[in-house]
Amino acid sequence: MTLFQGLIGFPITPADSNGHVDTGALAALLKRLTDAGIDGIGLLGSTGTYPYLTRAERRRTLDAALAAVGDKAPIMVGIGALRTDEAVELAKDAKAAGAAAGLLAPVSYIPLTKHEVFAHFKEVARATDLPICIYNNPGTTHFTFSPDLIRRLSELPNVVAVKNPASPAEAARAELDALRALLPPGFSIGCAMDWQMTEALIAGADAWYSVLGGLFPELCLKIQRAVAAGDVIEARRIDASLRPLWDLFREFSSLRVMYAAVNALGICDAAPPRPVLPLDAAAQARVGEVVRGLEENGALRWH
Repeated sequence: MTLFQGLIGFPITPADSNGHVDTGALAALLKRLTDAGIDGIGLLGSTGTYPYLTRAERRRTLDAALAAVGDKAPIMVGIGALRTDEAVELAKDAKAAGAAAGLLAPVSYIPLTKHEVFAHFKEVARATDLPICIYNNPGTTHFTFSPDLIRRLSELPNVVAVKNPASPAEAARAELDALRALLPPGFSIGCAMDWQMTEALIAGADAWYSVLGGLFPELCLKIQRAVAAGDVIEARRIDASLRPLWDLFREFSSLRVMYAAVNALGICDAAPPRPVLPLDAAAQARVGEVVRGLEENGALRWH
C-alpha cells in the first residue's frame, strides 16, 4: 500500500481528562476507517491532539492502533515535539513500533526561522530511516513552509512528502504545478483543509489528508474516487452537500466540530484535552443537527 496517495483519514484520539487514551474507543474508530477501505490513517495528527500527550502515551496509542489496524491500512503517526531531541526519540519510537511514516511539524513556543526548521528536520530525518512527511500547518505552528524550503527538505534522506494547506480553487492548480516543478519525481504533494479539498484534488493533489475522513471515510472516498475517475461534476455535487458542515468547521474549528459529531452520533463520549473546551450546548446542537440531517439524507453514512 502507498501511504502518500488517496485518502488519509485523521481521527480524534479519545482520552480522559488525565490524557490517558481510551484504546478501545480508538480501535472502534479505526475499524470504521479500515472497513471503508481507506488508503491510509493519520494517527496523532492535530485532530489527534498529539501535543497534549506524553511520549509514553503516544507510544501506547500507536501500538494499540497498529494492533487494531494490522495490514489493512498504513499508519502515519505524528512525531512533532517542541525539542529536536524529543522529535528524534518519537521518530525512533514510530519506526520501532512499525509505523509506515512520521508526520513532522515544527512545533514551537519561540517562533522558528527557516534555518532552524531545516536543521530540526535534518536531525530527525537522519536519526532513522522512517519516511517523513513535512507537516505545513501554519494555523497551529505559526510557521509557513515556503516552496524553496520544501525543495531543500526534499533533498534530505527519508523526507518524501508534504502535507500543505489546500489553496483556494482559483490558485490551486498553478500553485501545485509550481511546487511540483521544484521537487524530485515521486515526491508526494498532499493537502488538507477539507472545505477546499475537492478543488485541490481536481487540481492534481496526490493525497487528501482529511479530518472528516477520520470519521466519515466512505463519504470522502466518494469524492476522492469521483475525481480519480474524472467525474468532477459528481465530486463537486457531494462537496456542495457538505457546505453546512464546512461552515461549522470554519466557525468553530474542525477539531471541536469532530468531537461534537462523534458524541452526537453516539460513537463514544469524548472531550478535547484541556484547556481546549467542548463546544457549548447551542453549538453542539447545531453540529448534531447538521450531521444527523446529512446522515438522514444519505450524505453521511455510518454503518
